[in-house]
Amino acid sequence: MIPVTKTFLPPIEAYTLHLKQAFDNGWLTNRGELVLELESILADYLDLKDTHVLCLNNGTIPLQIALKLLGKSGEIITTPFSYIATTAAIVWEDCTPVFVDIHPEYLTIDETKIEASITEKTTCILATHVFGNPCNVEEIDRIAKKHNLKVIYDSAHCFGVKYKGVSLFEYGDISTCSFHATKVFHTGEGGAIFCKDRELYHKIFYSHNFGHDGPYDFQGLGINGKMSELHAAMGLTVINYINEIFDERNRIVDYYRTYLTCVDFEVLLLRDDTLWNYSYYPIIFHSEKTLLKVLNVLNNLEIYPRRYFYPSLNNISFLKNNVKCDVSDSISTRVLCLPLYIGLKEEEISQICNIIINNSKNE
Repeated sequence: MIPVTKTFLPPIEAYTLHLKQAFDNGWLTNRGELVLELESILADYLDLKDTHVLCLNNGTIPLQIALKLLGKSGEIITTPFSYIATTAAIVWEDCTPVFVDIHPEYLTIDETKIEASITEKTTCILATHVFGNPCNVEEIDRIAKKHNLKVIYDSAHCFGVKYKGVSLFEYGDISTCSFHATKVFHTGEGGAIFCKDRELYHKIFYSHNFGHDGPYDFQGLGINGKMSELHAAMGLTVINYINEIFDERNRIVDYYRTYLTCVDFEVLLLRDDTLWNYSYYPIIFHSEKTLLKVLNVLNNLEIYPRRYFYPSLNNISFLKNNVKCDVSDSISTRVLCLPLYIGLKEEEISQICNIIINNSKNE
């Protein structure tokens, strides 16, 4: 079987060395030394400039904390082309998602359509850097400042991505990331939140720890978003292999790019000045019919690419007053992410490419 992704597993001996440290300390949670070490190593690796990083227990809690602090139960301008967690977090925090369509090539929120959706109830822009491709952060920042809005970036796919030489996590009032087992860098289950403003970071910090200010006092409302030492141990192990991970994923993407040039489909257009992380390899067919034909043949051979992101979130059943987003509605039915993970063999990639080529002709 060839899945769309596989978790990168470092040598278990290397992982158990970090686990032993946690066991020797007798400290498994509540910000032990492994979590603190991981935050420090990540800040150095990502070359963060005056940006605070806080490791959390998954990639959704950072979005919920950001929305709790900045959303203020208002309208949140967001993208329909993302994972369900982006929209679900908005609704969960008693805010209202307002969908703005996406750019047909970059697949990120179309910044030229944002201002038309701003009302007196708008409090935030929550945009996703889709497949690690940066949004137009300069224009979004300009719009936000003009209308006194906060900006949250769902950067779940963006570990290691730089835009104009700067980590994507440094943009916006708050940026979030997922360290889920399927991500380029992972802690098994986990995530992080990034923030430059010291006062806002202080609120984020107590929000992730039940609101605690010391053992007995409370700053305000909080939840349990803490990362465990066991998960930090995985992150401390994986980070030692991160450059090899990027190199291997780059090799696989280059293979797809080379051998699928004869197929008539669209690919993700990376924004200029982007240092990408090869997080996904999406292809966009010209029709859903072709996609389904290719998908069916692949699945019958136990090859399982994934329809990221389908359906377009503006069509989710639990939302009221669903709106049309023509570009997202169309692309979500035609996009397919191909298998991409460490250990994917060249002959397997060749098989996938041949199936796509042979079943995309004359469509």
